[in-house]
Amino acid sequence: MSDKKIILGSEEWCSFPELGIPTIKARVDSGAKTSALHAVNIAPFIKNENNWVKFDINPIQNNQKTVIHCEAPLVDKRIVKSSSGFREQRYVIQTNLQIGSSQWPIEMTLTNRDSMGFRMLLGREAMSGRVLVDPEQKYLLGQPTTATLKDLYKNSEKATAGLRIGLLASNPELYSNKRIMEAGEMRGHEMHFLNIKECYMKLDAKTPEIHYRGGKILNQFDAIIPRIRPSITFYGCALTRQFEALNVFCLNSSNAITQSRDKLYSLQLLLHSGIDIPTTGFANSPLDTDDLIKMVGGSPLIVKLLEGTQGKGVVLAETKKAAESVINAFKSLNVNILVQEFIKEANGKDIRCFVIDGKVVAAIQREAMPGEFRANIHLGGTASIIKVTAEEKRIAIKATKAMDLKVAGVDIIRSAKGPLLLEVNSSPGLEGIEGATNKDIAGEMIIAIEKNFKLK
Repeated sequence: MSDKKIILGSEEWCSFPELGIPTIKARVDSGAKTSALHAVNIAPFIKNENNWVKFDINPIQNNQKTVIHCEAPLVDKRIVKSSSGFREQRYVIQTNLQIGSSQWPIEMTLTNRDSMGFRMLLGREAMSGRVLVDPEQKYLLGQPTTATLKDLYKNSEKATAGLRIGLLASNPELYSNKRIMEAGEMRGHEMHFLNIKECYMKLDAKTPEIHYRGGKILNQFDAIIPRIRPSITFYGCALTRQFEALNVFCLNSSNAITQSRDKLYSLQLLLHSGIDIPTTGFANSPLDTDDLIKMVGGSPLIVKLLEGTQGKGVVLAETKKAAESVINAFKSLNVNILVQEFIKEANGKDIRCFVIDGKVVAAIQREAMPGEFRANIHLGGTASIIKVTAEEKRIAIKATKAMDLKVAGVDIIRSAKGPLLLEVNSSPGLEGIEGATNKDIAGEMIIAIEKNFKLK
């Protein structure tokens, strides 16, 4: 039986005819269950009423200039745990693998393997019944010379006119992150998704560095787009600050993001700039509860956790007794809170203005679900196009400038005393506003970076 099987070493060169990949070096690993192929700019699409996925691959290790554009039938999406314990959701494709003179279909997951030593990992499921592995040997089926590789990929060199842009975020599957990656690629830039938790840094006066999983140094970026979730603000801003120390342009600065995440401090900055907000109180002692409630005009009122986001940690207290209970409950947890007057006439609606580079590029009205007062899209709120007034635009632009942000989602509420500013978000979501307005907001963010480099 064994003489019918192919004998492979621990490293071999293979090809994928259906993907247009003439040769690629693979790590042959019987300890790994599934096979994995390096891929970037991964995007699912429909072809002949079937699910497909398109992606780009740099088939030669440490060569970002050579790129192959691929597409394949989509078989599945599954959670894969790497050898380092990192879990991610990956697309799974099926295509023909060719090794030597043999060819057969295999399933592979798609993932960015920039930090790995091999663009391809051949796992035991793909080898079962067909392959024997001699781990002491390498390239038993031969390997291409440098000249051969150059000839095979001579038509796959991509232009280098674009910028090298990193998206510093946590979830590559998030709509906003996928759109930004897509928009940058569409405009000819080299886009890289940088998972915040996979980055670490070297603090040194002469040679500061940022490293990525596997030891790859991330010092050669032109620009970084920080998209930092609130739970990782401290570390995400520290990384952004390190990129700034390396003279990398950051679309939002570390300082601007830090102060925007401090709800109390940001409100103080906005008030200092002459921007009206709902009457707000802040205290640190349960003994102040009664006067705190009176300070904002009594009930009903809003109680907010300082660290809350996307409508989480926001409670409507409709009576004085309810307000006292909520405030004291929050304080018993030793968390910082704000209390704020409830704008009843808003009827569960607010306005989100998306500001980029000092201009309101889009605006929507968000409306809460029935029985809900928070209009956040994440909480089931709906979005619709709205024409904002000149005053509302002025407030949005002024608030963004006061926070020193280049990109911001500014939330405004319409009250009996005029428009009032609720919040300034330094990592605003794109799905609701792009879906409602059909505007390419992600593209506008890339254009803002190009303007900094004076690219047309």
